[in-house]
Amino acid sequence: MASGVLNFSQYLGGADNIQIEQIFPSTQRTLNYNYSRNISGWTFHVDQQTIVVDTVTFDRNTGQPNFANSNVIGYFTATVISTSSYVTVTNTTTGLVNITIPTNLYAGPILPDARANVPITIVGVTWSDNSTPIQINTHRWAFIQCWEPQVTPGDPTLSTNPQFNTIIVG
Repeated sequence: MASGVLNFSQYLGGADNIQIEQIFPSTQRTLNYNYSRNISGWTFHVDQQTIVVDTVTFDRNTGQPNFANSNVIGYFTATVISTSSYVTVTNTTTGLVNITIPTNLYAGPILPDARANVPITIVGVTWSDNSTPIQINTHRWAFIQCWEPQVTPGDPTLSTNPQFNTIIVG
């Protein structure tokens, strides 16, 4: 990989549509989207998948993660997040939508204070409008999973429940 500081957007390939945060598996939060237009006829889709990177470093001054020397070494099965439970259109006319990121998207082991074998859950928020042709857009949220007391301490690459899948290159 490249040397220097590499943020997650650069690492995954993307632009401003990728945000990254560190969270605990028990964290639940609501994202407030404001489309500033009538969203009648729009549809939403939310999905998630946890990947594991071999190493993550952090900038000493900002605390931001640096993925310059990181490699994705495996993943867990992707799932769909229920839009009926976790997506609420609060105002169709002005385009206000609340999207809740539920707890325990990743339920496997985490190494306390992990800098190696770090699980990162990627949540994709996709919306389709009712124009012709239909416009489809996605934001991706990357959540670095941090250990907390109710989480089993351990190496996620050894997990059998959920099942870790190694990526083999070559």
